[in-house]
Amino acid sequence: MNDEATKAQTNAQQDVQILRKQANWENLYFYQKSNVLYQMTYTFTARFLIRGDRTIDQMVQAARSGKQNIVEGSADGVTSTEMELKLLNVARSSIKELKEDYEDYITSRHLTRWGKDHPRFDAMLKFCRKHNRIEDYQDYFERWGDEEMANVALTLCHMVDKMMTTYEKKLEETFVKEGGIKERMTAARLGYRTNQREENARLKNELEQANRRIAELEARLTSQGG
Repeated sequence: MNDEATKAQTNAQQDVQILRKQANWENLYFYQKSNVLYQMTYTFTARFLIRGDRTIDQMVQAARSGKQNIVEGSADGVTSTEMELKLLNVARSSIKELKEDYEDYITSRHLTRWGKDHPRFDAMLKFCRKHNRIEDYQDYFERWGDEEMANVALTLCHMVDKMMTTYEKKLEETFVKEGGIKERMTAARLGYRTNQREENARLKNELEQANRRIAELEARLTSQGG
């Protein structure tokens, strides 16, 4: 088989991936931290807010929305990068809303927002950077005071937002490069048609070569018979 035929056969075997591989959202650090935020917020509101306070539902729902929209976005991303980006933006908006609630709590209770100059800021930042899973935090939920828990939550909100921003930029680059499902389906169809044409051309070329060879043999036999 010549090089042209080999190339055509190789192209015929190549497939365009229509469905994207689903991201394992449980391994995404920003998802893990968002899960911590949800569980932490549930405990925080139960411990420090008065029953009946509307803020309880607002904070818990915002934390849950952040977590759940990451999951739904990852699932929908198999067929639609556009939908995944939309849901991740909803998740980010929910986390920002939650961040605002924690900031309001600190301000209204005249607590301290831990900045770079606070003696516990560096240790808190290091802890939040290193630990992502709920198992690393839940033992502290009943031990931290409201100021401690609120500052940890604010730090996690900031980290989740930053991580998601980076992740969304990568998704946008992939979308620009590969397109959505419609573009991938079109590419797959065009690729199939191209491969079929190349395969037909190869078979036609082989048939012509065979016919020429047969003609040569028949001419030789005729000559020898004469």
